[in-house]
Amino acid sequence: MKIVGIIPARYASTRFPAKALADIGGKTMVQRVFEQASKASCLSKVIVATDHTDIKNVVNGFGGNVCMTNPNHQSGTDRCNEVLLKEEGFDYAINIQGDEPFIDPQQIELLASLLDGDTELATLVKKIDSEEELFDPSVVKCVKAMNDEALYFSRSAVPYDRNQVKSDWVKANIHFKHIGIYAYRTDILKQIAALPPSPLEKTESLEQLRWLENGYTIKVAETEIGSIGIDTPEDLKKVSQFL
Repeated sequence: MKIVGIIPARYASTRFPAKALADIGGKTMVQRVFEQASKASCLSKVIVATDHTDIKNVVNGFGGNVCMTNPNHQSGTDRCNEVLLKEEGFDYAINIQGDEPFIDPQQIELLASLLDGDTELATLVKKIDSEEELFDPSVVKCVKAMNDEALYFSRSAVPYDRNQVKSDWVKANIHFKHIGIYAYRTDILKQIAALPPSPLEKTESLEQLRWLENGYTIKVAETEIGSIGIDTPEDLKKVSQFL
C-alpha cells in the first residue's frame, strides 16, 4: 500500500492563532510534527496542507513538502481531500494532527497496519484510566464492536453502566478515548468529503459521526501511547519536559 501522511496546518486557530508557527525548543510546531511523521517508514511521503503563506514559507525553509489549500475548509479531512486532488498514486492518506509535535511514529505505523485495501477508514483509541477523562466532554469516547469497528463516538461517557455508580465506572468497565488520527482510503475520502453534515455530527460536533451515519465503516486499533495536543498558548508550558 502506498500511503501519504498529510498534516493539516490551519493558520487562523480561534484559541491559538498561528500555532503551527509556535516556537518549541527552537523549532516551529509544524516542523516538529513533520519530523516525527517522517520517521514512520510506512509513509511514502509527508505533506503539510496549509492555507497561509507564512506556514508555507517555513515548511519550504526546513525542506518539507507543502501544499496550499482553501482557507475556507471546515475540517482537516476536507484539507486532506484537496491535497489528494493534486497528488495521485496513493492508496491511503493518514491525517496527522498538526498540533501534536511529539506524536509517536509507532502510532502512525499501528494505524497503517490496518490498511489492507478493504479498510475504508481507520483510527486509534486508548483505554481511559481516570474519571477526569471519562467525564470530560472535550475527551471524545469511542465504543467499538468485537470486530474492532467503531460503533459510536461521543463526548458523553459511554457506555452508560446502569448497574454501577459513576465513581466505579472506570474500574468496572473498559472505556476508550479517541486518538484523533485518521486513515482514509483515497476513494472513500473523496466520497465523505462530498457529504453534507449529518444530524449526529451536528449534535456532538464530531465529523466522524457523519461517516458512520452514512454507512461507512471505521476500523479501530488500540494504542497504549498517549498524545499531547497543544490547543492554547498555556499548553506550550506543559511540553518543556519532553524537549
